[in-house]
Amino acid sequence: MTTDYATAREVAEQAREAEWTRPSFGRQLFLGDFRLDLVHPAPELPEEEIKKGDGFLRALRRFLQEKVDPAEIERTAVIPDEVVKGLASIGAFGMTTEEEYGGLGLAHLYYCRALQLTASYCPSVSALLSAHQSIGVPQPLRLFGTPEQKERFLPRCARGEISAFLLTEPDVGSDPARLATTAVRDGDSYVIDGVKLWTTNGVVADLLVVMARTGAKISAFVVEADSPGITVERRNAFMGLRGIENGVTRFHQVRVPADNLIGREGQGLKIALTTLNTGRLSLPANCAGAAKWAAKIAREWGGERVQWGRRIGEHEAVAHKIAFIASTAYALEAVVNLASRLADDERNDIRIEAALAKLYGSEMAWQVADELVQIRGGRGYETAESLHARGERGVPAEQMLRDLRINRIFEGSTEIMHLLIAREAVDAHLSVAGDLVNPRADLKTKGRAAAKAGGFYARWLPSLVAGPGQLPNSYAEFGPLAQHLRYVERTSRKLARSTFYGMSRWQGRLEHKQGFLSRIVDIGAELFAMTAVCVQAQEDTVEFGRKPYELADTFCHQARLRAEALFARLWDNTDSRDVRLARLVLDGRYGFLEEGILDPSLDGPWIAPSNPGPSEFEDVHRHVR
Repeated sequence: MTTDYATAREVAEQAREAEWTRPSFGRQLFLGDFRLDLVHPAPELPEEEIKKGDGFLRALRRFLQEKVDPAEIERTAVIPDEVVKGLASIGAFGMTTEEEYGGLGLAHLYYCRALQLTASYCPSVSALLSAHQSIGVPQPLRLFGTPEQKERFLPRCARGEISAFLLTEPDVGSDPARLATTAVRDGDSYVIDGVKLWTTNGVVADLLVVMARTGAKISAFVVEADSPGITVERRNAFMGLRGIENGVTRFHQVRVPADNLIGREGQGLKIALTTLNTGRLSLPANCAGAAKWAAKIAREWGGERVQWGRRIGEHEAVAHKIAFIASTAYALEAVVNLASRLADDERNDIRIEAALAKLYGSEMAWQVADELVQIRGGRGYETAESLHARGERGVPAEQMLRDLRINRIFEGSTEIMHLLIAREAVDAHLSVAGDLVNPRADLKTKGRAAAKAGGFYARWLPSLVAGPGQLPNSYAEFGPLAQHLRYVERTSRKLARSTFYGMSRWQGRLEHKQGFLSRIVDIGAELFAMTAVCVQAQEDTVEFGRKPYELADTFCHQARLRAEALFARLWDNTDSRDVRLARLVLDGRYGFLEEGILDPSLDGPWIAPSNPGPSEFEDVHRHVR
């Protein structure tokens, strides 16, 4: 199936939440309006929620320590059925499901802390739990399901019947306009045909959320995984997260009751994107857990290993890495905590904050894990089992690096997250000046848009000239961290001005300036992380004294350097040259570059055909019983 850019863009645009009915810290940050009041003081949970959450974390920690062998899961590439059933017995599959449907009804904050704990110990188990609850059946039904659907399916999910989310296809990644799976109404049923790829949990799932085309638009369905006509054709294998049950699933004339339609016909992508607004928090939670574990290993190894008469952590080259790991781990946890508390509070629109947390967490945790491997040297490259077999501590640093790599890809690749966040960040501009930069708009329409935009910018641009960040006593309640919040306020206004300059320069072509937009978003992510870590540190000083300030201060200084480098590259970069060269590479101009090598790739098409019809493969689907 082929689609042009305009069609693909229209499909994505229709799936957006177009309105901003609640305040958003992230949105205002990109507009140059640093609304610290929206995140500080961070919303507090009721005492009973804290008690319930802490109790579950204790039970989960005990279960992981006593019943889960992460080395065995890595070695066998399977999470034992006994582990899955044990997790169900303590309520781990119903963390986010309300108590009335048999779940625990945990706050987002404690759900993320549970995933953080699990990911630090066994990322495959964390992926199982988060895919089931964050993007599987529970979350879309909680948001869009009918009372009858919730009564039918949520108790099953809470008891441990595993769910999976099926959107991606062999020829469909981030462009849902190409979706080929169809759902055709036939009486009181829909008949689904198509092939889905990378179905995390799909090999062992009992319930599926399936995205399929109903006419010109996309709809979402709850589907029983053992319905006639469904074949799990294979279980996929990956460089990391080896315990995840991820497969290829074929649908051939699968009949699904019309009552299993989630929401209305054509709402499928909107349901998926809305689900991900809070569902995305599971990934940065996993990343924060991994980063905190890396900080522990870096401290222990940096103090134990001695070279040239000093602990290696005292050598400046290694000290840089340890400082980065420790301060970044603290910041990633702060970002997750803040975004989760905003989600629990429900007074703010967190679509930008959740997306920033996913983007920032996945990128920074990968860097943290890479630096840990470097600190460990050859031992970082060696597997935990090999280390243990020759008498040393089996530290799975290389495994953590492999396990984390996927977070930069799934639930929105880094490149797609940049574009998604950029679209939301410039929404205020497009709402007032969209027709002005729209090449299809006629002169009359452009004239009206110009008048509307003139009024908006006459009010908005002067607000970017000065602010609290220029006053030496602003944010004094944050003590030594006040300087960093002043920087965030000043830089937020600079970021907004830069976005305006970009719009003025490129107008309608701005959406194609992906390098520029990515840097704008990355600067915003650094500012959001700086804000979160300052808010977290001020809270933590009550218990830990000045120690949190020290971590936050170092992180903020590092973040400021990264932000300033990004600003410099907004206007001084090789973007146009890179695009031109890439086109020439694609056209085969530099074929000589590939001489003198051999390609070990196995034969086959780049994209597997997904022809309709019955499966020719053995069904590898299995239930955990």
